[in-house]
Amino acid sequence: MSKKKPEDTNGKMKRRDYDKQLRKLQTELCRLQEWVVHKGLRVIVVFEGRDAAGKGGTIKAITERVSPRVFRVAALPAPSDREKTQMYGQRYMQHFPAAGEVVIFDRSWYNRAGVEHVMGFCSKAQYEGFLENCPKFESFFIRGGIILIKFWLEVGQKEQQRRFEARIQDPLRQWKLSPMDIESYAHWYAYSRARDRMLDATDTKDAPWYIVRSDDKRRARLNCISHLLSMVPYQKIKHKQVKLPLRSKKGRYDDQVTMTKRRFVAEKY
Repeated sequence: MSKKKPEDTNGKMKRRDYDKQLRKLQTELCRLQEWVVHKGLRVIVVFEGRDAAGKGGTIKAITERVSPRVFRVAALPAPSDREKTQMYGQRYMQHFPAAGEVVIFDRSWYNRAGVEHVMGFCSKAQYEGFLENCPKFESFFIRGGIILIKFWLEVGQKEQQRRFEARIQDPLRQWKLSPMDIESYAHWYAYSRARDRMLDATDTKDAPWYIVRSDDKRRARLNCISHLLSMVPYQKIKHKQVKLPLRSKKGRYDDQVTMTKRRFVAEKY
């Protein structure tokens, strides 16, 4: 008999172990969700990082078992001509949470400190002004009662290259590879310097950055969710035991017979 091939030959977390831990953490996210609604909390979670660092997969792991009415994802496209004339940050604020909501920003106002700066989409004065004013901006809404949690996902050069090459080859992932991603790959060190400057200027006591090593996507997701849970103190809310009521027989008829007259999809599977 041949030995069973290990699920993981690269020192990365095995799928079996990942699924087991993820289920536990997603259960806690559901409890956190109930607490956020119960207490009327307002939470913002910012995800930044290099392209292909795993932001999308981490956000999906957070949101796939909770209500989209409580956990909302804001992934804004490039600004319109009108938005370009607004005060910077204005278009993000309209997505801020109301009571009982968690808003996850897949990229955020920190675009100005990253892609806009590196690719020349903003002036030097706009860039410097952002770095100076961003901590004041965040302090303003934090003091207004919003909980802000900021994650930076850091992936290494070799792993980023592997993920880009996988996207090129896989038709199911090619949509993830934009022309701007290719540009970011070519400008690795420019983005590194922009990252360092951003972290130096905006890592504050009110709104610190938390770095997540993401070469191992599975571990990164688990570590990120675990840390998120630790940042918002919550308690398990007790529920009354749910019991299904008896179905009323009033107006009873064979509803399945009437359905045979409807148009169904072809059952190919």
